[in-house]
Amino acid sequence: MSTFDTLSELPEAVIDGLRAGTLAPYLGPGMLALCEGAAPPDDAAALAAVLTAKVSVPGKIRNRLTAAAQFIENFKHRKTLVQAMADAYARHPAPSPLHRWLAGLRAPLIVDAWYDDTMRSALADASDHVDWAEVQGLSQGEHFGTWLGWYDATGQGQPDPIEAPTLLYKPWGGHAPARNFLVSDSDFVEVMTEIDIQTPIPGPVQQRRRKLGFVFLGCRFDDQLPRAFARQILKRSAGPHHAVLPETPTRMEARFLAEQGITRIALPLAEVAGALVRGAVAA
Repeated sequence: MSTFDTLSELPEAVIDGLRAGTLAPYLGPGMLALCEGAAPPDDAAALAAVLTAKVSVPGKIRNRLTAAAQFIENFKHRKTLVQAMADAYARHPAPSPLHRWLAGLRAPLIVDAWYDDTMRSALADASDHVDWAEVQGLSQGEHFGTWLGWYDATGQGQPDPIEAPTLLYKPWGGHAPARNFLVSDSDFVEVMTEIDIQTPIPGPVQQRRRKLGFVFLGCRFDDQLPRAFARQILKRSAGPHHAVLPETPTRMEARFLAEQGITRIALPLAEVAGALVRGAVAA
């Protein structure tokens, strides 16, 4: 099996690339660990526990997020699932210094593959000097035939793509501004049937990535869904790619990193966050 490169320090090229807009942040649920205060569910297991605490779900699927969400959707209605998701992410901590630093970069693209509002809040706080727009993945169960929802910086929905200098892309949807959530088995099956031909990937994302590499922050690839989405979002991108992954990769994570040419940075996310915010490599 092919191997991937591992670094024990943060390259200055990563800091420089993020600053210059040639590297795009790709955020995962682990970013919530950088925030102070009570955070909403920050991984699939925690979210499944929150959902199944509200609705009784068979024990064999209780810990499987997409299956538990599908059960709630099937037996308690989609509206019950959406409300439970909205409740889970109704509160969020203040954006961390790293969220705020990223918001101030005027990056051409920020991918945020989780449901919380933290990154969009950081962009809203920086809106006096950052012109941004947002695009979210939509559930076909609620928006059949429409894959994407577009929102301006005020949260107002727009019928057409918005060509803002900074684009926040939330492929799994998000709590704000419209409670869009891809979370059940059927949500993801619909997207996965089309993602190979890029139908659910926004056109502006496809265009901007041609000049970009990605830096994964707070992401794990130990499940099929994050790997599948990352693989398709990276398709035809310029590179290079880096992932902050202090944990020893699983076998499937290692295969994915090697397949996509992603360099692992084996440092804690908090240490990397400090280095990025300071603008210098941490000792």
